[in-house]
Amino acid sequence: MFHDSLALQAAEKSFYEVIGEKYPSSIQNYHNVDSPDDSSFSGTTTSSCNSVESHWNNVDLTDYKPSILQTNFPTDFVFQASSIQSSMNTTSNFSVANSGFFASSTAAGFLEPTLFSKSESVLQFEKGVEEANKFLPKGNRLVIDLENPSFRKVPPLQEEIKAEKDEISADSTRGRKNHEREDEEADLQDGRSNKQSAVYIDDSEISELLDKVLLGTRWRNEPAPLCICYADLPNGASLSAQKKLEETNKSGGGKSHVKKQGNNKGVVDLRTLLILCAQAVSSDDLITANELLKQIRQHTSPLGDGTQRLAHCFANALEARLAGTGTQIYTALSHKRNSAADMVKAYQMYISACPFKKLSIIFANHTILQLAKEVESLHIIDFGIRYGFQWPALIYRLSKHIGGPPKLRITGIELPQPGFRPAERVQETGLRLARYCDRFNVPFEFNAIAQKWETIKIEDLKIKENELLVVNSMFRFQNLLDETVVLNSPRDAVINLIRKANPTIFIHSTVNGSYNAPFFVTRFREALFHYSTLFDVLDTNVIRQDPMRLMFEKEFFGRQVMNILACEGCERVERPQTYKQWQVRIMRAGFRQLPLDKHLINKLRCKLKDVYHSDFMLLEDGNYMLQGWKGRLVYASSCWVPA
Repeated sequence: MFHDSLALQAAEKSFYEVIGEKYPSSIQNYHNVDSPDDSSFSGTTTSSCNSVESHWNNVDLTDYKPSILQTNFPTDFVFQASSIQSSMNTTSNFSVANSGFFASSTAAGFLEPTLFSKSESVLQFEKGVEEANKFLPKGNRLVIDLENPSFRKVPPLQEEIKAEKDEISADSTRGRKNHEREDEEADLQDGRSNKQSAVYIDDSEISELLDKVLLGTRWRNEPAPLCICYADLPNGASLSAQKKLEETNKSGGGKSHVKKQGNNKGVVDLRTLLILCAQAVSSDDLITANELLKQIRQHTSPLGDGTQRLAHCFANALEARLAGTGTQIYTALSHKRNSAADMVKAYQMYISACPFKKLSIIFANHTILQLAKEVESLHIIDFGIRYGFQWPALIYRLSKHIGGPPKLRITGIELPQPGFRPAERVQETGLRLARYCDRFNVPFEFNAIAQKWETIKIEDLKIKENELLVVNSMFRFQNLLDETVVLNSPRDAVINLIRKANPTIFIHSTVNGSYNAPFFVTRFREALFHYSTLFDVLDTNVIRQDPMRLMFEKEFFGRQVMNILACEGCERVERPQTYKQWQVRIMRAGFRQLPLDKHLINKLRCKLKDVYHSDFMLLEDGNYMLQGWKGRLVYASSCWVPA
């Protein structure tokens, strides 16, 4: 059709030239029907036009070369028109559709006037615009109008949640569970659809709380403790209060493996149900898995005892694995920014109830202080510095050195954060530590590194001569991938980097876990045993209604379990090893282990016995300091020097 129309027009033009009359200008003007921006459409004549010209090679077209013949069209581009006269009247009103191509009647002058009616042309034009709009993003994703009320976050599914609560009002536990699951899904959807710029958080308002948690409540008037463990309990709890809580939990039966539901008959073993459900998930038995999940949901709650909270957390991960949304949920949880005040309060709750982190910090800080007595410059490379809660107590102790404090240089290493400022968190940590150094008159220099640890080069560490070099890692090497995922193990790369730096001492604290197996059911069992210990610790030492406990279990335990069970491949970053496996790896890199300080270990045992629950353990295995709960080893700490 397009070929015939061009041929007809060329024949008409040549006929007018033969009879000696001028070709009508109304037809010649059609060569002006073009894009408003002629420069944006340029190219050679299409194959269709070439075929026409080859057909009419004897016709002189030098005086008439419409610009449309110089344009490359898509292979599926179709010209439509109504009549020559109607197209002539609308020539000056053509516009470019959203896709950037011509309007549907661009070549109307070249087509037969009776092929299409005017209404059909309009329909074809509207259809073209509709098809073009499919390739454009939604408008609310291109422009963020902060003043627009529609931009404000509205709780999703509000009516549905209310209706569901009315339907299940007889079972309040299930109602709370459904509400929380929907909140998590809403957070996930919000993380998918909205991009927000990074916001700087001024933590000056929480400086007093930081001093209380990190330095102790009496540091202004009395000698500061060696570390936070030697101060009063941060939340003001006493030994008698801890024992009272222990007796209360024992009488409540919070540590039982089973639960009796008020209106339900029989007893449910949640751990057995969880393992059966994991086996069904592993074998892709969706019907059985969903049925077991339904049973588990009926007997679990984030507000129940330790076993119920554990089962609720693991059920969330199993459900995400079944739905294939584990990576998305974990990413949304990881990118969620909590306020600094909430993080400090959660940390306060944890170190008050559980000594694992606190004793590991004492172990590391005591070792550093013993080496830094007579040095002029101390350089600490901290892999996984996070908020830097370990260092304010050390800074205070350094300020009390006879002859003045040494210059303190800290290289804080963290993974990059998403958004516009990947190093924001580690830089905020540096500013916070700088304020402590200014307060205690300790010369300070901070070097922030936010990148994948295996890509760090020795030059990035900015090591100087004649300085005491200490490398510290507190429970973070478990987030490095190993040789089962990538050929060149990032764990070996980081340890080899540390060996190349040739530190005076390398202090390594690690999670003692076996839930890094490639087989899902094996990994599930080991993770269940490990986290049952951690949930039981909090259930025994913290009241169930504590909001910081709820936050800690959701933001830390829940996120970790989600990654362990619902993510695979490079997305699964929770990969702990036993301390024996780490021992072999570190020795292979060229380190030798230092013996423990017996005096320090005895002091820690005494403090553990005086302040904390009697079921906490502190043991020695060779040159390792081990910590555990009720016979299960959870954490291990050790010191290494280049061999």
